[in-house]
This record gives sequence, structure tokens and C-alpha cells, in this order.
Amino acid sequence: MKQKKTTRKKTHTTKNTETSKTVKGILEITRSGMGYVLMPAKTGDVIVRPNNFGNALNGDEVEVKITKENLETNRKEGKIIGVLKRKQTEFIGELQHNKTFAFVNLMGNKNTSSFFIPLDQINNAKNGDKVVIKLLKWDAHDKSPVATVIRVLDGESINNLAMREILLDGGFSLEFDENIIEETNALPSELEQEEIAKRVDYRNTLTFTIDPIDAKDFDDAISIKPINDDLFEIGVHIADVSHYVKPNTALDEEAYKRATSVYLPDRVNPMLPEKISNELCSLRPHEDKFTFTAVFEITRNAVIKKVNFHKSVIHSNHRFTYEDAQEIIEDKVQETNDGVQYSKEILLLNEIAKKFRAKRFEEGAINFSSQEVRFKLDENAKPIGIIVKESKEAHQLIEEFMLLANKAVAEFVNKTKYKGEPIPFPYRIHDTPDEEKLLPFIAFAKKYGHVFDISTPEAIAKSFNELLQTVKGKPEQQVFETLGIRTMAKATYTINNIGHYGLGFKHYCHFTSPIRRYPDVLVHRVLQGILTNEIVIDKKLEEKCVQSSKMERAAMDCERAANKYKQVEFMQEKLGQVFDAVISGVSSFGFWAETVEHKCEGLVSIAHLSEKDDFSVVENDYSLVGKRSGKKYRMGDKVKILLVAANLDKRQLDYELV
Repeated sequence: MKQKKTTRKKTHTTKNTETSKTVKGILEITRSGMGYVLMPAKTGDVIVRPNNFGNALNGDEVEVKITKENLETNRKEGKIIGVLKRKQTEFIGELQHNKTFAFVNLMGNKNTSSFFIPLDQINNAKNGDKVVIKLLKWDAHDKSPVATVIRVLDGESINNLAMREILLDGGFSLEFDENIIEETNALPSELEQEEIAKRVDYRNTLTFTIDPIDAKDFDDAISIKPINDDLFEIGVHIADVSHYVKPNTALDEEAYKRATSVYLPDRVNPMLPEKISNELCSLRPHEDKFTFTAVFEITRNAVIKKVNFHKSVIHSNHRFTYEDAQEIIEDKVQETNDGVQYSKEILLLNEIAKKFRAKRFEEGAINFSSQEVRFKLDENAKPIGIIVKESKEAHQLIEEFMLLANKAVAEFVNKTKYKGEPIPFPYRIHDTPDEEKLLPFIAFAKKYGHVFDISTPEAIAKSFNELLQTVKGKPEQQVFETLGIRTMAKATYTINNIGHYGLGFKHYCHFTSPIRRYPDVLVHRVLQGILTNEIVIDKKLEEKCVQSSKMERAAMDCERAANKYKQVEFMQEKLGQVFDAVISGVSSFGFWAETVEHKCEGLVSIAHLSEKDDFSVVENDYSLVGKRSGKKYRMGDKVKILLVAANLDKRQLDYELV
């Protein structure tokens, strides 16, 4: 008996061990209030119970002590012992205020402590007001986080509050601090003559911009000038943000922190104050502007004879929308409002761009097509329509010349050495597909008769392109494009260059959007240092790349959440209606269906399906299959669905199968 008892104890010890190991990760608090510290892939997340959060908030980078570990299941529990980096310091909530104290309960579903507001930090807010607060401190001995009210949200609409909350949850500030605004206001509004004299002058060269109809921050312009009948000087001119945003300034610190502008359906949350993004740097028509230029000598057949880079000054002759440029391309002729014809130049640039595009795909770029869902909003930002926009030739014209400039800059920097060593540089890289995701996709493609060659990364890209070409226009096109994109790695910024697999480029960077992306500002600084022979090695460049990649992902999450909110808001008016839809994803708890007309995705729950049969997921077939009937619901299948619920708080649509 005694021996058996000892054996049982031994077995228990091998499963669960006490440990003093500490690890770092990101705290995610679920709707139920349970926390998980998310670890790098395959190392296993750490469960943290609410009483072990310490002074960490949802999304914070934390250090956690492992208190219990099951060696058989790799299940770990822990206690947070320190906050390394706050995800956000600003929050929205409702003020509760009486004579002796005040606190704010946050909006949203995350279980978080109430914020204590000292009475001298209320800033005229009243009991029950919706407010934006800023975290002041949360020391180990503080029972609650201490904050100050920075704004009272008077008469804010539910929509406006929701959009603000999405941005704050993503770690983006809603406004710029006073010192940032002061620094911005001190920047000269006129171009300095002394600076103009140092630059290459393109003001007498035909130059124009092509942008979305609602754009205000025009990052890029194109100029064109014939050298002879077959050779043209084509300039890609990029807003010279680095002229205004200098290293080690408050503006630069803020741009680094935000790292990107965030584009929501009804607003832009800019990386830089509006005076810079929409005025000083925006390449508006009929205004002289400072730019950084990549200039090419290119033949009609898209052969590059020469490339140069320099600081410049331009004067945009015209502002085209994508629709204007597309009309020229489709109709072959168009007059601008001021009576000057630019159709010849647009058509020539488009023909050259098409040749660059064809060459890219021949050399290994993967040809995924793209659709963009845009909302038609009324004066209160309420969605009254959804427009699905496809990438047309006008978009591709701009895309090809921007890709050309980005690639040329990366190639130039890559071959430049400093003291015999490569110069640290923020490359935009994209790794080869993840094998774990690729193999089930290949097995799925085989069922449709598509065979993949996986002998080399180049062969995989070629197989992708052949498949995408074959399914173009067929019912399964959307499924293969969606699943194909999911097999791909995420593109990131790093100083460790491995090339860009999706584009088929050995060297690539982001140079063309410095108004809205911080890595582009970093690229401009490195390039200028080389051109002036004043190279400064930034020892924190990889850290800046990591921050930029992180905030890019956060911005994408915000954009997805805001789009989902607008979809739910739009569909609220359509409860009880039946829609044609396509199955867009499957899981153990049901399948997602996306309406054909509006591209609004919602869940058909397994509970609803279980009324008919017991369904289980078949991973490599991307399907749910009934155990008794054999009935199959597979990605790409067409279905009819009934809208039964539209929950704005959860940003969730629920459908039932008709």
C-alpha cells in the first residue's frame, strides 16, 4: 500500500512541476476575464488567472513567472511579475464622481480594473460623462491604475465612440500632445529659397498625382518628359517628410510610436499632425513641394537605361482620381478641367506599367487579385451602401511605378558598403510559404485537378500563378485566392534581408509613403546619408523595424474591426432577410458565410447545424461533414442564409442556413 502511494505521487510530479522560470510575452485578456500570455510559436501560451495580473492591462508586454507546468500537455500557468511595455495609455470610459473620489469604468468587454481619478485630474468632467483618460501611473503598491481626464466626449454618437475605442484598443493615440503641435506649428509654411537652390528642380516638368477620390495626404507624384521617341525620363517623386521630421525631435518620437496612419471607413488617424500630412508634405496640385525623387530613363518597352536619386522640388500640374485616370485608359482620351490634355502621357505610362507588371509575374511574383470593400456613408457616418472595388489598370499603373522605386532604392542601398560592411537598412521582407499551411492547400487543390511543384520556392510561385490563371472567372476563384493568401507568411520590416517572396524581388523596401509609414522615413534618411556621404549608423534600427511591423499589424486589426462594425451596422436594417452567400471559412464551432452582394461575413453556428446532424471538421478539405448523412459544407460552396442577429458590441453577424 505504502509503495503504491509513493508511485502515485511520483507520477503526479512528472506531470506537474514547480518552477521559477520567467518568460516574456503579450497579455491577452478574454471576454470571460481569463488571461493568456501569448508566446512565440510552438512554445505554448501561459494561462494567467485574474488575481495574478498584477498591474498589467490587456495587450501589455509582460514578464510572467511560470508557477505550474504540465510536462505532458505543455500546459503552463503563471503570475505576472512586471510590465515591460504598455500597449496603450489612453482609454474611453464613463466617469463616476462624488465629493470624495472619482473613478472610470472602461467601455468594451475586457475585464480591467476601474481607473482612479484624483479630484484635481477630473478637468471639469461631470458624473456620468463619457471621457478619454490617460494613464498616469500604476505602481506595485497602488490598488488601481491612476489616470487623468484628457477629454470629455460631449454628445458623441455611438459610432464615434466605437471608432475611437477601436483605435485606443489598437494602441493608437487619438490626438497629438501640445509639444508635438507646437513643434509642428514652428515649421516654415513656405519653401526656403536656400533649400530650393540645393535641389533638382522639376517645376517645369509635367507632373501629376493619381489617388483615391477622398485622399488628402498625397505621398507620391509622377513626372514624364520625352528624351527621344523611344526614351523617357520618368520621375517618381515622394513627399520629403524627412526634411521636416528630424531625428531626436518630439515629432520623430511620436511618428516612431505610432509608426503608421490608420484608415477607418469614416476617418484617418494620422501618423503625423495634419499640418504636415495634409498641408506641408501633401503633393497638392499647383503648389511647389519638396520631394525625394527616384528618376528613371525608360524605353517604351520598359527597359531601364539609367536610375538616379536626389532631393528635389516639384509643382504638380494636376490631381487625378483613380476614376479619372481609368476613364482616360478605357476611353483613350480625356480633357482635364483646366483644358489641358494629359491622356497621351497617362496612356504611355500605363503601357510601360503593363510591361513591368508582365515581367514581374514572369520572374516569380505571385498574381493574387485584390478587392476592396468601401462603405457609402451618410452625413452621420452611418453606412447606407457597400461598394466592392476591384484593382483596375489605373491602380496598377501607380502600383508598378511605386514598386519600381521601392525596389531600385533597396538595390542601391544593398550594393553600397560603409567601411567594407553592409549598411543597416529597413528592408521589407516576405518569407516563403509556411509548409504546415501549404500542404493541406496543395491537397485541396489536387481535388480540383491542380498539381503543385514544391521542389523550389520558385516552382511553388509558378504553380500558384498557373492555378490562379486557371481558376480566374470560375466559382472557386475566390476560395483559392483566400486560401492561397492564408498560406503566405506575413511581410515585415527588418535589417536582415531575405528578399520579398510574393513580389519576386531579392531587395525591396518601402520608400514611397513617408506621410503614413515610419519605415519610409527611415529609408529616406539612410538613402540621403549615402547620397551626401554623411552616413550615420542607427544602432536601434532593428528595434524600430520591430515596432513598425507591430504597429502595422495593430493598424490592420483596427481597420478590420472598424470594417466589421460598419458591416454589422449596415446589416442591422436587414434582420430576417435571406441572402445568397459563399462559405468563407470552417471551424469546429460552425462555418462563416459571406454575402455575395455586400461581402458581409457572419457565422452559421455548429449548434444550428447540429439540429440536422453531428458535424466535424475535415482540416485538409476545409469542410464540415455530417457523421450520419455525409452532408458536406466546404469553403467556396454557395449557400442561402438568413440573418438572425447583428450585435454591434461584439461586431458579430449570426446567420442560419436556409
